[in-house]
Amino acid sequence: MINKDPNHVHTYDAQGRMTCCSLEEKIDAKSGTPHIHKQDHDHEDEDGHDHDHSNSERPAWMQYAPAIVSFALLLTGILFEQVFKPAFFEGTIKLIWYLVAYIPVGLPVMIDAGKSIAKGAFFSEFFLMTIATVGAFFIGEYSEGVAVMVFYSVGELFQTLAVNRAKRSIKALLDIRPDTVNVMRDGKLKTVSPSEVQIDEVIQVKSGEKVALDGELISDSASFNTAALTGESKPDNKGKGEAVLAGMINLQSVSDIKVTALYKDSKLSKILEMVQDATSRKSQTQLFISKFAKVYTPIVVFLAVGICLLPYLFISDYQFKEWLYRSLVFLVISCPCALVISIPLGYFGGIGLASRNGILFKGSNYLDVMTKIDTVVMDKTGTLTKGVFKVQEVVSEGIEKEELVRLTASIESKSTHPIASAIVEYAGDSVKNAKIEAVEEISGHGLKGKIDGKEVLAGNLKLLKKFNIGFDSEIEKIVETIVVVAVDGNYAGYITIADEIKEDAQQAIKDLHTLQIKTVMLSGDKQSIVDRVAKVLSVDDAFGDLLPENKVEKVQALKDQKRTLAFVGDGVNDAPVIALADAGIAMGGLGSDATIETADIVIQNDEPSKIVTAIKIGRITKKIVWQNIILAMAVKAIVLALGAGGIATLWEAVFADVGVALLAILNAVRIQRMKL
Repeated sequence: MINKDPNHVHTYDAQGRMTCCSLEEKIDAKSGTPHIHKQDHDHEDEDGHDHDHSNSERPAWMQYAPAIVSFALLLTGILFEQVFKPAFFEGTIKLIWYLVAYIPVGLPVMIDAGKSIAKGAFFSEFFLMTIATVGAFFIGEYSEGVAVMVFYSVGELFQTLAVNRAKRSIKALLDIRPDTVNVMRDGKLKTVSPSEVQIDEVIQVKSGEKVALDGELISDSASFNTAALTGESKPDNKGKGEAVLAGMINLQSVSDIKVTALYKDSKLSKILEMVQDATSRKSQTQLFISKFAKVYTPIVVFLAVGICLLPYLFISDYQFKEWLYRSLVFLVISCPCALVISIPLGYFGGIGLASRNGILFKGSNYLDVMTKIDTVVMDKTGTLTKGVFKVQEVVSEGIEKEELVRLTASIESKSTHPIASAIVEYAGDSVKNAKIEAVEEISGHGLKGKIDGKEVLAGNLKLLKKFNIGFDSEIEKIVETIVVVAVDGNYAGYITIADEIKEDAQQAIKDLHTLQIKTVMLSGDKQSIVDRVAKVLSVDDAFGDLLPENKVEKVQALKDQKRTLAFVGDGVNDAPVIALADAGIAMGGLGSDATIETADIVIQNDEPSKIVTAIKIGRITKKIVWQNIILAMAVKAIVLALGAGGIATLWEAVFADVGVALLAILNAVRIQRMKL
């Protein structure tokens, strides 16, 4: 796989890593969706965080039970202490009560703190929470100490719920592989899961079905839509023994294929692996927050120590308990969890929103890139056009157009070629009652036969030349695929077949222009075809007759103009330009392996309008992330000042830390619910 991101997951941990578990790690440990390549047993990362993936298998109620028990005991204790005031709720009983309330939520944090310290990561959020709450117990503020841990746990649960929701959205996007496949076993067709099919077994693919596994065609012939794989609009006619790849769509009769690769090695399985690592590629904002937290946390710890001890040198009536309390408030407020949790979650929410709209972002850094795009460069075939044949124009001479179509479709009905199928489909029911006789295929030329007693020739210009039938030489200039027809030895007209423009392509270009984004089309097709499509779509610039290396040159020329660009393509020939672009977008979830692996963003449903959607999602995500940053920093600054001055209590500290984190998480979750 071509890795365009210099800050890929394998280098993050050594540079600017968060002071606590990163969101991706928490996803693995809590969401029940472990990475494909990780081991099933427990392990620790280099920061000393133990990831017990077995915990992800726990029922939901077990995840919520500690927080529920602790909250119930805390609430009861506060009622005893402040309202009912029973005689027994004093001294040791009161301490034991709050200790029992503290242990379910506090013990896991203390264990994490110990593991972090053992690995040399002293200034983690776990360490801050532990010393602040233990200190609260030390000065007799039991309820406040428990409250800090309870609300911290509630924040973690909110985070887990939000992550799970986004994760489900992403996985639902990728779960588009065929659920079943027909495999020949013991002389009978059996419907099984594709994952159960072994190499050398024979599968049967019906017309219109996607090929789920790579294999070798054992039927005599078949025709497949390979636009997503090759970038070419013409379907590929395969002969016996030729390779058939997963992702092709069978266009004609039932085809038998001998499997040559296991299901786990298919392109869609590779995409599933990619999404597991989607959040590992961090945005620049996340990297900044990670580095900020790494420097910020030890500074506030030393400041807290200073708040506790330094007043002794300057204040005559210094009371250790009072200044210790202020320092503990300062510590709780200083926890950066509102930032290190909510910001990655905001980006993850953006990835989740994209997945619900049929778009796969391979990393949150590409959400940021999409906000800066000022030029979108697109391939033509398979991106702006469907890559399938449709009748475009019928021109008749000495015969009615309807009759020309009927005669041509009648003779073409005896062919399995995709061009013939396009004409038959266009003719509809007009061929039903035709008397078709003596149809023969003239290799490399076309068809000859009798329709209702008339001798009909249908094929390319070489066919008419072969039978010395005169025709207007102007038609030789037509660039589209053309079927010329002769009836009873006389030229009768022609039918052009061309690739069809996608329904939403025109609106997509219009929306890009609304966003002040320049549009450019690059294609290997003839310039005349490219110009025609560009005129229909109102594309700003269009270039045809390009080889893959020419496309690279065009994109590089745009980059030399200091433009930030996205390239959208679908064929393997587009992989080099996708790698060069600031944001490479693969059009089609069944695109070529090279294109999908090289791309930063994958549009699963082939709709050009999703390019605009991806840009909008990037902008929405960035807006909400910055809302969270400003909220967290502003509230912390205010409450830190109040805490140092002795005005704020641990309750205000809890709000400034966990409360702001909760608000930021809820704000981030909004991304997943937005409609575009």
